Amino acid sequence: MTSYRSLSRNRDFTALWTGEAISQLGSAVSMFAFSLVGYALTGSAMLAGLPTAAFMLGMVAALLPAGVVVDRTDRKRLMMLASGSGSIVYGLVAVAALMGELRLWHLVVAALLTGVGTGVFGPAEASAVRSVVTRDELPSALSQNQARHHVAALVGGPLGAFLVGLGKAMPFVFDAVSFAVSFVTLSRIRTDLSPQGDRAPSNVRADLVEGLRYVLGRPYFRTMMAFAATSNLAVNAVFFVAIMSLVQDGVHPGAIGVIDMLAGLGGILGALVAPRIIDRVPTGLLTLAVAWSWVPLLVPLLFWGSPLVVGAVLFLGILLNPAGNAGSQAYRMAITPMHLQGRVASSMQFVGLSLMPLAPILGGVLLEHLGGRAATIGLLALVTISALIPTASATVRAIPRPAAWPRLEEEPTRPLAAAA
Repeated sequence: MTSYRSLSRNRDFTALWTGEAISQLGSAVSMFAFSLVGYALTGSAMLAGLPTAAFMLGMVAALLPAGVVVDRTDRKRLMMLASGSGSIVYGLVAVAALMGELRLWHLVVAALLTGVGTGVFGPAEASAVRSVVTRDELPSALSQNQARHHVAALVGGPLGAFLVGLGKAMPFVFDAVSFAVSFVTLSRIRTDLSPQGDRAPSNVRADLVEGLRYVLGRPYFRTMMAFAATSNLAVNAVFFVAIMSLVQDGVHPGAIGVIDMLAGLGGILGALVAPRIIDRVPTGLLTLAVAWSWVPLLVPLLFWGSPLVVGAVLFLGILLNPAGNAGSQAYRMAITPMHLQGRVASSMQFVGLSLMPLAPILGGVLLEHLGGRAATIGLLALVTISALIPTASATVRAIPRPAAWPRLEEEPTRPLAAAA
């Protein structure tokens, strides 16, 4: 198994990882600031949520067409375009704030545009990672990406609150600079990230259909898309119900902030040990372990709702996620042809994220109409249903450790009607 130390000598991966780490931190700051600044501008909690909703809408809407573009275009240029445009957009928002002319619609438009940029950047980066690292380096590389995400989540909230305290413009100044840094580091990548292979010209519709047919024609991809969608909905609803229950109980905001930090810390620690777990545990078994881990963890919340219990549950729940995510993503990349990397990544992300915006709505409805304990029981049932999806798949259960992963030509393609 390639160690973090040996991977750090990969110049192009380091440039890709560093630039996106800084950009993700800036985005975490902006996402945190959207609600605070939006509320300060409007005095409405509902309107304050519009920028975040616009970001999610832009990202999800861009994913499928982005997959086609990524497989047709130089991925380095696409990522630089996304980072450069993000820097300009947030720079303009910062200027409006400094001039005292900032309005809610500025935030909504900026969030929508950067959401589209994120939807393009994600599949492009996934394809780029597959190009700049070897197949054996994939688990370690993707584990580092998981750590990057959780570090941004850990630091973004407190940093965003501090910057908002300095002025409405400061979070967006920070994000504009972070996008600019990402643009510069991406420009230093030397690996050719243009589409590989000689392919006959085709139209966008044909490319999109080819990618979807590849994904839907394989039991593994179909199963993991269904699992990702239901799991993301359930886990994010669990977070919402757990935090909002504490808010309703009058828990101090500082204690809630510590709980959020514990979840981020769990993700960071999980990412650090992820390569060793991925190397030693069959990938199928690891997927099932992550899927079922939330079931016993939710049981204590039926009886105790103290901040200590909630923090421990979220910490432990996130701990295994980096290994599960990195392992399944590495397997997906390893068995996907290079010319389909963008479309497969975008299809998986599109379906996996499609239900996530419903999580706070689901959690809010359960909490308001049923109460905390009944809401937790409902989410426990949903988590169990989600875990049964990969458990019922022989294809998922049979995936071995990375050293024994089948080569591309061994991944079966089955007609949809005959697939298990």
